[in-house]
Amino acid sequence: MKEILRRAITGVIYVVLLMGTVFLSSDAFDFLFMVFGLACLYEFKRIVNLRNYYVYVAYLALWWAFIYFVEDKLLITALMLITITIDVILLGFLFSNKPKAFNTIQKCIIAVFYLGGGCIFLTMIPYKQNSFSQFLIAGIFILIWVNDTFAYLVGKTMGRTKLYPSVSPKKTVEGSVGGLIFALLAAYFLAKYETSLSLLQWIILAIVIVIAGSLGDLLESKFKRIAQVKDSGAILPGHGGIWDRLDSLVFAAPFAYLTLNIFSYVS
Repeated sequence: MKEILRRAITGVIYVVLLMGTVFLSSDAFDFLFMVFGLACLYEFKRIVNLRNYYVYVAYLALWWAFIYFVEDKLLITALMLITITIDVILLGFLFSNKPKAFNTIQKCIIAVFYLGGGCIFLTMIPYKQNSFSQFLIAGIFILIWVNDTFAYLVGKTMGRTKLYPSVSPKKTVEGSVGGLIFALLAAYFLAKYETSLSLLQWIILAIVIVIAGSLGDLLESKFKRIAQVKDSGAILPGHGGIWDRLDSLVFAAPFAYLTLNIFSYVS
């Protein structure tokens, strides 16, 4: 009972912090995720045994470039393609049964683009409408949270078929399908409040976010399983580390950003 209460309190604080910065100002939101990115890098370094600190410098340099060259579509597109390419390569690592030992340079590249790039594109999503679209990014958070919550609840009550037991023994196919269904239902209601996207676009975005977010969750689980640790950190009582909370979001962010770009191009 104490563990459930601790998880609930931590979860409420986390949600209030995220939503508070979203509706406070764009600068507060950007700063929060810059800090979250540093925390994710710290936890990643510990799990993969990356000893040097150059990764922090590279990450902050990427943020500086993002701030000063955000209007340069060519550079942003290049960063997006690099980030997505690294993510796709990591999917090969996720689904491979062969042991893979990354060298120091590979670990740095993964950290900067998978985690750092993910946090950067998460902060870029609200600017797709040439202004800070608070309800758009809040909607993306809601889709992730709805999927995670109902995947857990449906999996707990109805789950029979293991999704990927060698990486995450508790996740089930039934839970994943349940999470997707409820995320689509959430997308239906979000379309009524954030009208910059049509209902069809919200549904497509929900599918992209749920699939990519679920893969991001599994990817972090594989890194932790190899390192033989339960959580990426202990900063969030009952929830683990920052990376544990953001694993779905940072992986899904560049794919969501690409999807929104496609929407803008098509329309």
